[in-house]
Amino acid sequence: MSQRYLALDVLRGLTVALMIVVNTPGDWGAVYAPFLHAEWHGFTLTDLVFPSFLFVVGNAMAFALGKYEHLGHGAVLAKLCKRSALIFLLGFLLYWFPFFKLDDAGQFAWSPWSLTRIPGVLQRIALCYLAAALILHYGKTRGALAFSAVALLGYWAILSLWGDYSLHGNAPAKLDLLLLGDSHLYHGEGIAFDPEGILGTLPAIVNVIAGYLAGSLLRQTAPAQLRARLVQLAVAGALCVAVALCWNEVFPINKKLWTSSYVMLGIGLDLLLLATLMFIIDVRHMTGWTYFFEVFGKNTLFIYLVSEVLVIIAFTVRTGGGNLYQWLYTQWFTGWAPARVGSLLFAVSFMLLCWLIAYAMDKRKLYIKV
Repeated sequence: MSQRYLALDVLRGLTVALMIVVNTPGDWGAVYAPFLHAEWHGFTLTDLVFPSFLFVVGNAMAFALGKYEHLGHGAVLAKLCKRSALIFLLGFLLYWFPFFKLDDAGQFAWSPWSLTRIPGVLQRIALCYLAAALILHYGKTRGALAFSAVALLGYWAILSLWGDYSLHGNAPAKLDLLLLGDSHLYHGEGIAFDPEGILGTLPAIVNVIAGYLAGSLLRQTAPAQLRARLVQLAVAGALCVAVALCWNEVFPINKKLWTSSYVMLGIGLDLLLLATLMFIIDVRHMTGWTYFFEVFGKNTLFIYLVSEVLVIIAFTVRTGGGNLYQWLYTQWFTGWAPARVGSLLFAVSFMLLCWLIAYAMDKRKLYIKV
């Protein structure tokens, strides 16, 4: 039995839509709290977006990895490494884009790659995808579960023994500075600290594995058994959330450090969300609203790339004494609505623009797979 469920596509599209909204407010100084990451320890709606993206990568892997089994270990390794390298390269080029900047004299100057951030969202997706796929290919389910336990407990031990859980004293930042250097890291926290750094990738692999195991379980579930399977997913999700909340007492939930408690919380909420969506869509067949998210779900990585490129272009183009991004927000979304409302409407409007691109691609049956 190899059953395909619509809710998996809807979850993928929902994740992309929310990711675009939280990434593109009109004014970062006027954002509703749920659409901001927790400042350090803690959890918001926005903090669920990235682990959900990894979770749905695992879901998709459950339907694709089995197709590689007949190729042999060498061919599988080559295929996985090639795809991972391409996604990683796209992420790096995205941060380097548009490859030039305006200097103080208003002249174009080349942006050296030596000052370009190396870690990032797509880079972490690439590494987690490759690691999870290799673990599942060679170790199967038992090996993946063993790795997950060791990774989460080991990461806790590393952060406890070689630093603390603060912005300035954590082990992941120290390792990134040592291996990558200050100029290749994110500085949005005021110092060289990258929330998508090297060490934090270790527990993030578990998010992908969890998505794979959930997707694999559903793939082998006959429609007549679906209700019982959804109860199992919901119970597993609730248990993961309970473990996360207990673990939070000694190892705080923290997205930027990608702590083990944060991993468990993300997995638990994703399992509960998936079970809920599947009950609504695949059991009750309430599908009148799903096409909007299906469109996003059919070109997930490509639409995410498009959204990021459009934002970078808007910030690069100069107009009205500032950049195009600020000009559009000021001209169309300020003066007639409260600041946070206008900022959110700008983000939603940009998301709808990306949706129109995805819709046009879907109508032409154009699906770009990385």
